[in-house]
Amino acid sequence: MATSNDIKNGTVLRIDGNLWSVIEFQHVKPGKGGAFVRTKMKNVLSGKVVDKTFNAGIKVETANVDRRDFQYLYMDGEDFVFMDTDTYDQINVPAATVGEAKDYMLEGMNVMLASNDGTPLYIELPTSVVLEITYTEPGLQGDRSTGGTKPATLETGAEIQVPLFLEQGVRVKVDTRTGDYLGRVTD
Repeated sequence: MATSNDIKNGTVLRIDGNLWSVIEFQHVKPGKGGAFVRTKMKNVLSGKVVDKTFNAGIKVETANVDRRDFQYLYMDGEDFVFMDTDTYDQINVPAATVGEAKDYMLEGMNVMLASNDGTPLYIELPTSVVLEITYTEPGLQGDRSTGGTKPATLETGAEIQVPLFLEQGVRVKVDTRTGDYLGRVTD
């Protein structure tokens, strides 16, 4: 147990049986009345974001979240199989838990896996990854000063917007948080 004064970004709270991760917090001390903590929290399992206010000094239950390095090995039916890089133990993680991270994961990639009491909660990818374009339409000839984009399919199956001059087989850097094209990678 902790108090509302201990709330920080990244803290995971257990409220009504659900786990909530604090995205933003603000300690407010108004001129009149008692102090309070205003938070924006994300449900760890569903991804739902809510605003919640706690009075100063009230008890809140924190959850122990274990973040460890894992390596993505392969898909097994609907599950993704990861290996702990320290103990070499393998764990199956449901596709619902992996979520959008699957669009940027390649076999052999290292990720951060957060778990609570042995239950996988979510996957944290590196902020950017390098992936190859497997399909895109040829670029259009003509005026390119407008900075137009076109859809491109990556080797993971994800589709992103890339500049018109990029072609199939080119390796690109992609932001895993937004899916934005960050640049071309030359080996």
